[in-house]
Amino acid sequence: MIEIRSEFPQDVPARERLLDACFPGNRRAKTSERLREGRLPARGLAFAATRRGRLVGTLRLWHVEAGEGCPALLLGPLAVDPSIQGQGLGSVMMQAAIGRAEALGHGAILLMGDAPYYARFGFREDPAAGLAMPGPFERDRFLGLELREGALMGAEGILRPTGLPEPLPAAVGVGGRRRAA
Repeated sequence: MIEIRSEFPQDVPARERLLDACFPGNRRAKTSERLREGRLPARGLAFAATRRGRLVGTLRLWHVEAGEGCPALLLGPLAVDPSIQGQGLGSVMMQAAIGRAEALGHGAILLMGDAPYYARFGFREDPAAGLAMPGPFERDRFLGLELREGALMGAEGILRPTGLPEPLPAAVGVGGRRRAA
């Protein structure tokens, strides 16, 4: 049985290993990573799927501004353990994330991804047409979903991160002892 729950801090090392397995190469070089680095995911919108205590799926949403004064969420990455891909876990996680984002009052979700896959959840190119990523991106993979009608109407410009910054790690002095920052 697979459980989908909120991500816990102790999930982070397993999540990073899963992302490395699902996105080999330099996944951190992607343009969408520029919008996530140094930020916390949106509150209540970081998901972990586990089976027998092992992380087998992850999905996070991030606060961004989609043009001047237009808040939105950026989805990604969605990853499922390669050994169980194709069994529907990604779809279940997507539905959970969209439902939770809507319940929390968010207006829109944007993502970079495979249009045929994400179309089943209502994502299309049109809502993101006036927007751009802060670096190179494939226009036909930049998709949007309005959770509230008109949430992206007139949105133009380059996405920028607006989420809370990650807390800085405690400063460590000589010999591994903590020192005041």
